[in-house]
Amino acid sequence: MIERWSRDQVLALAPDAPSRKAAQEVAAPGSWTSRGVAGDVLFGACEGSGPTPYETRVDLAEPAYRCTCPSRKLPCKHVLGLLLLWSAGHVPTTPALPSWAADRLAHHPTPPTTPPQPPTTAPEATSVAVSGADSAPAPAPGAGTASRAGSGAATASGVVRQGRVAAGMAELERWLADQVRQGLAGAGEHDWEGVAKRLVDAQAPGAAGAVSRLARVRAMDDWPGRLLEEYALLHLLAVAYRRRAELPPDLAETVMMRTGFPVTRETVLTRPPVRDLWDVLGLRDETQDRLTARRVWLRGRETGRAALVLSFAPPGRPLDASLVTGSTIDADLAFYPGAAPLRALVATHHPDVAAPAERVPPGLTPDEAMGEVAAALAADPWTDSWPLVLAGVVPYAPSAGTSSAGTSSVGASAAGAASVGGFPLRRVTRAWWRLLAVSGGRPVTVAAEWTPYGLNLLTTWDDDGMAVIL
Repeated sequence: MIERWSRDQVLALAPDAPSRKAAQEVAAPGSWTSRGVAGDVLFGACEGSGPTPYETRVDLAEPAYRCTCPSRKLPCKHVLGLLLLWSAGHVPTTPALPSWAADRLAHHPTPPTTPPQPPTTAPEATSVAVSGADSAPAPAPGAGTASRAGSGAATASGVVRQGRVAAGMAELERWLADQVRQGLAGAGEHDWEGVAKRLVDAQAPGAAGAVSRLARVRAMDDWPGRLLEEYALLHLLAVAYRRRAELPPDLAETVMMRTGFPVTRETVLTRPPVRDLWDVLGLRDETQDRLTARRVWLRGRETGRAALVLSFAPPGRPLDASLVTGSTIDADLAFYPGAAPLRALVATHHPDVAAPAERVPPGLTPDEAMGEVAAALAADPWTDSWPLVLAGVVPYAPSAGTSSAGTSSVGASAAGAASVGGFPLRRVTRAWWRLLAVSGGRPVTVAAEWTPYGLNLLTTWDDDGMAVIL
């Protein structure tokens, strides 16, 4: 039996704010002529503008969503409304499915979601590549890396591309030296745009994305130090690409991925899968050029591995909503290659396996978390995000140096900024105040995304083990 989702978990599935609002309006028992849950299937018939009710079904085990309404959003407001009713305990259990729900379950399986390729010139192209986006290295000459299907490095076109990339990265190396020689004060967006365009022409989209995001670094309050850090990472990438034949195979693969060499989904699925109970820690949507990218963070209960599942959708098309924040799935994940593998594909989902009794995922101490991040950075210096679960930490607010019990709060940073487990927050948002409210000065388990600029809060769990999305 599937554990009932919380209201937060349901609303997090909404594709946009209007859908969330409309779902809450539909989530009234009087709007439904029938509703029920049989096993792992939730069903209902909702009154619409026409004479025939909209037939809505949710396979909770996948999860997968179906509705006969004309909306192109997935999940639509009727699916979300039915889920809200279920989360509030207003959907009765029935011994069997009605005929229309059973037929739809048998004859209309959920179509496979094959996400579009990420944009190669988007400002976050390097960030995607860091996390293992649809990119992987062509084997470097003499690097000892086995050639992969679809890499194209052994073909004439692959050789030509590597030559273009080498020339582009060499130009990047010279440009960085000029920037440091001339000083940071003269750094301007027009310079970065030109370099990024030339790197795109040189077929190095990963490096181009890193250069493109320098404009945002320049807008920060502490931009001189941040900009110098970004220059140093770009220089390291350019030198590593030039000397990739001397690198260990995994690190050579990482360098090629960061530069922007592609790998196919089929190639990733041939890699040995990792089966585990994966806790879905949270998600974040962001716009990349003409696509919307969804990042979903996971951690394995047995292996302790971190994972990132990325999906992309063009405007007007739904994103993958099969991974529900706060849930735990039994699945085989196939990881993209690299020195610190993070991005993965869900190769096989085992929905028939019972969910663990303990809802709250196992966490790390702050010291263990810092050690894990340090290990990831040592393996892949360009790592810019990593999912963590911190256990038994008390959020530290600068205005209140002690918890409600009068003991010193865990995680007070040296600068006195808001922090969790010694990790400063990237920014104080509504998520921070929700975390303080759930904690009430007591230790809690918190899932967050580590970045070089601070933590992005994802999820916490209340006293009943229910996920509270931050």
